[in-house]
Amino acid sequence: MKVLFPITRHRKWYFAFSLLITVLGIVAILLFGLNLGTDFRAGSRVQMDLGPGWKTQDIIHLLQSQGLSVSPGDVTSAGARGETAVVRLKDRLDPAKEPQLTAAIQKQYPQAKIGIDSVEPLVARELSRNAMYGIGLASLGILVYVAIRFEFRFGVAGVVALLHDAFIVISLFALLRREIDLPFIAAVLTIVGYSINDTIVIFDRIRDNLKNAKIKTVEDLEHLVDQSLWQTMRRSIYTVLTVVIAALSLFLFGSASIHNFSLALLIGLISGAYSSIFIASPLWVAWRGRELRRPGAK
Repeated sequence: MKVLFPITRHRKWYFAFSLLITVLGIVAILLFGLNLGTDFRAGSRVQMDLGPGWKTQDIIHLLQSQGLSVSPGDVTSAGARGETAVVRLKDRLDPAKEPQLTAAIQKQYPQAKIGIDSVEPLVARELSRNAMYGIGLASLGILVYVAIRFEFRFGVAGVVALLHDAFIVISLFALLRREIDLPFIAAVLTIVGYSINDTIVIFDRIRDNLKNAKIKTVEDLEHLVDQSLWQTMRRSIYTVLTVVIAALSLFLFGSASIHNFSLALLIGLISGAYSSIFIASPLWVAWRGRELRRPGAK
């Protein structure tokens, strides 16, 4: 198949672009920290369906009158018309005070529908630890599978690509100050599965082309991988477009409760398609190419 333009030859630019986003994400995390939701840190979340027209200052004054510490940054709006007020409390709300708070809200907003969720410090730590274990075990399992199915270099390149996708999503959420909660972790694990699936399709084509190729130089290797990428390009583009349209529909028309999930999914799907083409395969070429340059390499 004709190679429209060489992809692997310019791999340093792709690596530099991903590194730039990663560095910006690290800087954002170090300066501002991750905007962790109630799922991952102790505290309470009060959701009030008040109807359109409520004011942040009124909500703050109401909660402060109940002895709660609330700042403007703790109050956000949700819903298609902004009819829902969501308040995140840094301290866990005493269950004995919940009826009193509910009564005070309903006194000022008689039609209000109120939901209160609280997380203990121990539960928050366990959820954070289990989320890291989940991503780590998924990465390890994928590495072992790809290493057995193909070769160790393919496995490492594939895992680096999927970790790249996960961190790109985390970096952008840190830069955008979006909340990280359990649906976000579900989105990241979904992205990991999608990313490695697309990468394996490309790796399989590379392996098939290697069977009938005589690779003597790095240029030969780059040309073979470029051919493999373009042979699978249409499939990769059609696949990512299909799922991106679905994720975009969820983000635009879904409820406020899944906005973070659909946004993380949307970013991760695009990043997954990018990493499969511009990170995983070029990374394998860079590793394999170093071995070809060694004296006596076959």
